[in-house]
Amino acid sequence: MQPTDEELVTAYLEDGDEQAFRRLVDRHKDRLFGFLMGMVKDRATANDLFQETFLRVIQAMQEGSYTQQGQWLSWVMRIARNAAIDHIRKQKKWRDVSREDDDRRSFWDTLEAETPHADEELHRSEQRDWLDEHIQELPPEQREVLLLRQETDLTFREIAELTEVSINTALGRMRYALKNLRKMIKKSGKSSLAGSVDP
Repeated sequence: MQPTDEELVTAYLEDGDEQAFRRLVDRHKDRLFGFLMGMVKDRATANDLFQETFLRVIQAMQEGSYTQQGQWLSWVMRIARNAAIDHIRKQKKWRDVSREDDDRRSFWDTLEAETPHADEELHRSEQRDWLDEHIQELPPEQREVLLLRQETDLTFREIAELTEVSINTALGRMRYALKNLRKMIKKSGKSSLAGSVDP
């Protein structure tokens, strides 16, 4: 039976078990990196923010700042979100981030588990690129909730706490994000993508 996050946190804090901390990172790194990648849209920057996040996490845990029992991932996501927002503010932009990285990953990459034929894979790759590009056109608050939900599987309650809004506001932002993406899909004539933006 796998230890819970909280058991691993305790092992790290009370016993100095570095392996326990590495297991925590390994358990959540894909979701955390996916969220950061969606926020900044640049692999190198997302890597930097990922490292910065865990430096802040280690420092805060060692200083005794983590007190939210059972909420370790939400706590880490808040630190990651703050690091991303700090970076974006320094760049003085939410949009127009680099889209030059062809080796990018997003939650759209996991839409299909089966290995498709080459032409199908090309089509899906084009769809993912299109969706990634248009997600960046969403208002920042909508984009953030969409990415938090899709990349990290946080509940809307956790997203609301993380972004310091009510659950209804978080749900509303998600609804508007999906509605806006559907409008973009309809306008572009890419009806085959409609199912990709269902809640």
